[in-house]
Amino acid sequence: MMADLSLPPIVPIDAAADADGVSTVICDARAYLDGRQGSDAYAQGHIPGARHLDLETDFSGLAGPGVGRHPLPEAEVFSAALAGAGIGADTNVLAYDDAGGMIAGRLVWMLRTLGQNAALIDGGLDAWTGELETATPSFDPVPCPVRHFPATATVDADEVEAFCAAGGVVVDVRDPDRFAGTTEPLDPEAGHIEGAINVPFTDNLDAGKYRPLDELAAIYSAHNFGNDTIYYCGSGVSACHTMLAAEAAGLGLGRLYVGSWSGYCTRP
Repeated sequence: MMADLSLPPIVPIDAAADADGVSTVICDARAYLDGRQGSDAYAQGHIPGARHLDLETDFSGLAGPGVGRHPLPEAEVFSAALAGAGIGADTNVLAYDDAGGMIAGRLVWMLRTLGQNAALIDGGLDAWTGELETATPSFDPVPCPVRHFPATATVDADEVEAFCAAGGVVVDVRDPDRFAGTTEPLDPEAGHIEGAINVPFTDNLDAGKYRPLDELAAIYSAHNFGNDTIYYCGSGVSACHTMLAAEAAGLGLGRLYVGSWSGYCTRP
C-alpha cells in the first residue's frame, strides 16, 4: 500500500519555480536511445537548481536476458544515487526530461512507489520559459535510507501470463507498429504478450503535455484500467508515463512489469 502523498503525480511547470533545493529538489532525468548522454545535455543547460540523475546508472539496474534493458536498480544503488543528489526520504522531488515525461516518469513512479512525494513536471524542459543554468548547483549529500520496492507494485513474466489468461487487463504502451510486430528497433524479437491490449503512451500527449485528465480518464475507463491493471512497454520506462496519468485520473496505481517486452522476449 502506497503512503498518503501530498504531491499529485503530475504538476505544471510553475511548480519548478518554487523549488528551494532543500525540501523540494528538481531532478533532470534526460536520457536518449541514440547514443547521446543525458549528462551532456544537462551540462549544456538545465532548469536552475536541478540535479541530474541517470537512467542507466542511477534508476536502472544491469540489463540482461529475462530482466530486460532497464530492470529496477538494487535498493542500495538507488539510495546512494538519491543521497548523492541531496535527496532524502522526506525530500519532495520534481522531475523532468525533454521527451514528454517518458524518462522522468520512471523516476517519479519509483519514488512514489517507495512512498516518497514526487511529481512529473508536465511539458518538461520545453515548458520552461526562463533562463537555463549550465553550472552544477551547490548542494550537500544527505542521508537516504535503503528502501525496497513493495512486491505488490511489480509483476514478473509468469504473473503477466497468468493474469492475461484469467482475463485481466494488461496494457502495452508501445507504438502500434511495435505492438503489431511489424517493426522492432531495440529488442531481438518483435511482437507483444498474448492477451495484451495496445494503448500507446504517446496518445497521452498533446503538444508535449498531458491531455486533460478527464479525456485520459475516459480513454482509460473504456479499457477498464484499474488498480490491478498491469502495464508494460519495451523496458519498463515509458509504461510509467501512463501509470502516473492513470493514478492522477483516479483509476488506481496499477502494477508494472519491469522487464517488459525486452525481458519477456529474452527469457531463458
